[in-house]
Amino acid sequence: MVYTSILGRQLDVPVINLGFSGNGQAEPEVAALVAELDPAVFVLDPLPNLTPAQVGERIEPFVAALRARHPQTPIVLVGNITHQHAQLGDPKRSGHYAKNSVLDPIAGKLMQGDPRIFYVKGETLLGDDGEATVDGTHATDLGFLRMAAAIRPTLEQALKAAGR
Repeated sequence: MVYTSILGRQLDVPVINLGFSGNGQAEPEVAALVAELDPAVFVLDPLPNLTPAQVGERIEPFVAALRARHPQTPIVLVGNITHQHAQLGDPKRSGHYAKNSVLDPIAGKLMQGDPRIFYVKGETLLGDDGEATVDGTHATDLGFLRMAAAIRPTLEQALKAAGR
């Protein structure tokens, strides 16, 4: 029930989910390996595993590595989910807010120079009722359905840009 599988079924497209769990940290070595693949669209969702500083250091080079090998392949950047407990305090003190604050201008800059870069903001992914995770962070089936619904329109645009 992970969102990538849901989207694959909904859109009737094959999906390769390189779910690194807590180990997906957008390292340059991983970017080089991922660039060896030949997908219709790349979807990058590593923010939950990164610090805000790592977002600033790694996302742009990761995209550049993919773009060097795949100049026409659409790339979808996914922001960090809003932690469900964030509404209990100042959301600006939550890690997701800091990571998204770093990614937002990077995504804007990348999209401005490349019409095949797309961005799904993290704040839209889980809803705001606190019912989409088991612990404030890890999505339930409901959370993954909501993530799929939030990402789908952007993924459809990326697939269209890929000629699919």
